[in-house]
Amino acid sequence: MHRFRLPLASALFAVSILPAQAEPPQPDVNKLVSPALIEEMRAFIDTEIVRVSVDAQNKRLTDLSQEKIDELDNQWKAEREAADKPLIAATLSSPLSVYLARIQGKSLGLYAEIFVMDQNGLNVGQSSVTSDFWQGDEDKFQKTFDVADDAMFVDAPEWDDEAKIWRNQVSFTLLDASKKKIGAVTVELNLTELERRLLAAS
Repeated sequence: MHRFRLPLASALFAVSILPAQAEPPQPDVNKLVSPALIEEMRAFIDTEIVRVSVDAQNKRLTDLSQEKIDELDNQWKAEREAADKPLIAATLSSPLSVYLARIQGKSLGLYAEIFVMDQNGLNVGQSSVTSDFWQGDEDKFQKTFDVADDAMFVDAPEWDDEAKIWRNQVSFTLLDASKKKIGAVTVELNLTELERRLLAAS
């Protein structure tokens, strides 16, 4: 029995006209970001290393002008493309960043990124290199720290075409031991992985 085989050129053409993989339906954030998950995120943020690190930066960068904030943010963006990265290196090597990177790693793909901000909206620590250093002009800070002590902002899902996953960010105001707000935190979730885990557990 002879099997029919397409010539190589025809086979390549057939593959090339196949439709691109469509993105899966947008996940329901309201169902996925559960009270239990929020409690888990708050638990690893409500720690001494987070509070001490943010408090120290707040004291060091008190009454920072917008001009200086912009200067730091521009330095960060420039360093992303440069060989010399003093600001990025100092931030990523801090004990807080090391702690957050460990939390991200232990999540086995659930937490795509974690970063903590001070009262100015500047990064204090982060699990990986963010696109910018100042978050004060974004919803993750303006809808948390600028709103209330207990404010939380759950962003809309976004499809990551490169990684082929749905992502979204959960941000909330950061409090010190006396329940005074000192900054904010953002946890970026891999919603595709979260959905997979919930289905596997059901």
